Amino acid sequence: MASSGGTKAVLAALLANMGIAVTKFVAWALTGASSMLAEAIHSLADSGNQVLLLVGGRRAQRKATPEHPFGYGRVRYVFAFIVSIVLFSVGGLFALYEAFHKYEEVHAGHPNELLESRWWWVPVVVLVAAIVMETFSFRTAIIESDKVRGNRSWVQFVRRAKSPELPVILLEDLGALVGLVFALAGVGLSLVTDNAYFDVAGTAAIGVLLVVIAVVLAVEMSSLLIGEGAVQEKVDAMVAALHDVDGVDRVIHIRTLYVGPEELLVAAKIAVRADQGGDSIAAAIDGAEARIREAVPEAVHIYLEPDLDRPVAAPET
Repeated sequence: MASSGGTKAVLAALLANMGIAVTKFVAWALTGASSMLAEAIHSLADSGNQVLLLVGGRRAQRKATPEHPFGYGRVRYVFAFIVSIVLFSVGGLFALYEAFHKYEEVHAGHPNELLESRWWWVPVVVLVAAIVMETFSFRTAIIESDKVRGNRSWVQFVRRAKSPELPVILLEDLGALVGLVFALAGVGLSLVTDNAYFDVAGTAAIGVLLVVIAVVLAVEMSSLLIGEGAVQEKVDAMVAALHDVDGVDRVIHIRTLYVGPEELLVAAKIAVRADQGGDSIAAAIDGAEARIREAVPEAVHIYLEPDLDRPVAAPET
């Protein structure tokens, strides 16, 4: 569900951003508005990012090999991390550079192309149309995310989601919408007041916005790359499932790790009675694996170690 929904959201964002990028470049060529160039590069970077997410999803489907026995699921985290780098460098830093460059031109008294162009109305039309198209893309991302978000808030969903595509697209689309508003405000105020500094301010605001989003994405994706375990609710569900199995006295400890967005590795040490035979222990382990998968279907790789339930020694005084 999460994978298919993420692909649908990525495709919707890719189609929207490709069309938007072309129109923004045309508007910039006609008027020279710096915020339009920043937004055009932003849309171009977003389009490239969505291609990266699709490539990562395709490469993650490769079968496990002796060199990678748990498969390639975490490749999706690698490509999502690359997306954050592209958004930071190509999107955010370029917008900040363009704002600084345009500020120097305005401060030096150079004629402003936007204020003198007979095509001054083009950026306004393009930005309004882009806001409409981006809204549809953002709506698709919200609908697909709602299918897997559950009771979590949007902040919790972005921070806890194990499938990277939906959080990335949500933040990208949100950033695109807010960036378009910044660009529209910058261009609009420049035209109304005949002051090109507003265009510069809009461009700078876009750059800061993209840098912030890129940093948030980088932090979340780096955490997934390092390795995250299951949330406490799922751990509790697995422990409860183990306690319901005949032949398992208790769970001594349990460790979990996502080896892919939909693949959870579970390793647990379970206590068994000293009088249990080998057949009884094997049956208990088989039953425990089945109960874990019933409780948490994404628990694909399960390793259970039986041990005697020894009393914990009291600390020496």
